[in-house]
Amino acid sequence: MVLCALIAAFNEEAHVADVVRGTAPYASRVIVDDDGSTDGTGARARDAGAIVIRHQRNLGKGCAIRAGLSQALTQECSHVLFLDADLQHDPREIPLLVERAKYGAGDFVIGEREFRKDAMPAARYYANVIGSAALSRFIGARVMDSQSGFRLIRADLLRDLPLTAKGYEIETEMLIKLVRVGAVLERVTVRRLRYAGARSKVHQFRDTFRTCLLAVRYRYLSG
Repeated sequence: MVLCALIAAFNEEAHVADVVRGTAPYASRVIVDDDGSTDGTGARARDAGAIVIRHQRNLGKGCAIRAGLSQALTQECSHVLFLDADLQHDPREIPLLVERAKYGAGDFVIGEREFRKDAMPAARYYANVIGSAALSRFIGARVMDSQSGFRLIRADLLRDLPLTAKGYEIETEMLIKLVRVGAVLERVTVRRLRYAGARSKVHQFRDTFRTCLLAVRYRYLSG
């Protein structure tokens, strides 16, 4: 397995270098899409060894992922690893996803966060639990954490995948469309999440509701 890592980042100068350095031992390339940051995100990522794509203005996570994939899929790699730039995902848990991809049946491995009311903000807990339960119906596979950005996906499946999402709904679009084309989904639990002092850029209930509506389109109306 040869991994190319893709990290979408917006104003994450405090954490992005640590994510890049933590990911580098597991990936042949680390690509950071700096989605119009107004801080030093791009410079910190580049100094840490990443290939940096820079947008002049913030376009949204979906646009950042799509632009980053265009670059990642030109690399010699068997899989693309996705993770967030805010240290919500611990790069030391990347081997959990790799192990499942190597020895399981999965074309697509998702690192599912452990949802505990005592360990995460209430808004995130309820939005994720309710949203994932609803979205599982549209995805066509049981998923406990549909919005997790910690993923490992076969590169050949991504090359033929038409993606259109502009915002956070990119996570759901990928899930639905990959399952529709027969990709086998596997899940591993990741526990080392960092919520203390972290402010999410997601508007929990608004974005969850919007994602559920868009899931109908991805499931039934789009190619």
